[in-house]
Amino acid sequence: MELNILMYLAVILVAGLLFGRLAKFVKLPNVTGYLVAGLVIGPCVLRILPDTIVSDFSLISEMALAFIAFTVGLTFKRSYFKRVGFTPVVIAIFEAMVAVFLVQGALIAFGFDVEFALVLGAIAAATAPAATILVIKQYKARGPVTETLMSVVAIDDAVALVAFGFSVTIAQAISGAGGGNVALSILEPFWEVLLSLLLGAACGVAILLPMRFFKKAGNRQAILIAFVFLASGLATLLGVSELLSCMALGAVFCNVSGESDEMADLADSMTPPLFLMFFVVSGASLDVSVIPQIGLVGVIYVVVRVVGKMLGAFLGAKLMKAPKAVCRYIGPTLIPQAGVAIGLTLVAQQVLPAGDAATIRAVILCGTLIYEMIGPAVTKLSLVKAGEIQKS
Repeated sequence: MELNILMYLAVILVAGLLFGRLAKFVKLPNVTGYLVAGLVIGPCVLRILPDTIVSDFSLISEMALAFIAFTVGLTFKRSYFKRVGFTPVVIAIFEAMVAVFLVQGALIAFGFDVEFALVLGAIAAATAPAATILVIKQYKARGPVTETLMSVVAIDDAVALVAFGFSVTIAQAISGAGGGNVALSILEPFWEVLLSLLLGAACGVAILLPMRFFKKAGNRQAILIAFVFLASGLATLLGVSELLSCMALGAVFCNVSGESDEMADLADSMTPPLFLMFFVVSGASLDVSVIPQIGLVGVIYVVVRVVGKMLGAFLGAKLMKAPKAVCRYIGPTLIPQAGVAIGLTLVAQQVLPAGDAATIRAVILCGTLIYEMIGPAVTKLSLVKAGEIQKS
């Protein structure tokens, strides 16, 4: 029997609450419970949520990611960067690019085509901020590792887009499949990042106007929702990064308004059910059937990417003389990978032969399943060891 949409939403919320509590009993982050809940009630196990419904709930994912990106952007205050300088930027570049180069090098060393290795390796740069942010919020983590992590996962998205754009252009040049001006192809990812940031910045300034006339909390919640959705929607319309646009909205707003803390509190008060539904739906979209398909290439990608993230983050932190805790614990918190990486596989389909593109998609989907399941627990453990989550 197929339920109506409201009943499916009720099932998602109840399942998320129950599995979140079970996760808490075994001392795992709530987000792990939400993902397992989605996996259990989704198309792969109990099939309470059919494929069609999971696809229909993609709107929940878009809304949740927009607010997560906005929340990350609110941490980009001038006072923070005056204190830490370029440390988060350098760490983000190192952790992304070392992962890319190691995965690409390992794939080429094992005999895979250079074009295939370049494209798949470039996707290794992407890190998903959603699970990480939820762990930080749940445990109220505070400290230099947490601060640095919030900035790094934000900057990582821009680095990943640029790295992927470069790698695709080089792969097309090698295969002879790339048409048009190579210089323009190289500049395209930079243009996408710039346009995303400008769009978000414009929304971050524009939100000040209605806030002058509406002072009540309920009205300001409506303004906040409207502008976060506006930034995300315009980015989608223009074909640029929704995450970067919403991050830029938060970053500009927190630096031009003295009321950013109030708006952050308003966002925190209304987003927990949205985030719960997002992760349950994300869990339902995970497909365990892809695991047997990945073979050697999947093992190389899943393992070497983690090594690259940890090594790159350590080197970047050491280079910038970051605190010892940041050097030791920032790397393991960068394991999660999801939306951006899956989106890049769609671009890969336009660049590589159908067989190679299908392999990349299977590898990324399997990697997403593994990373999203173990990532939150590893993030929690790292922040506990760094002394930024109280063990109680």
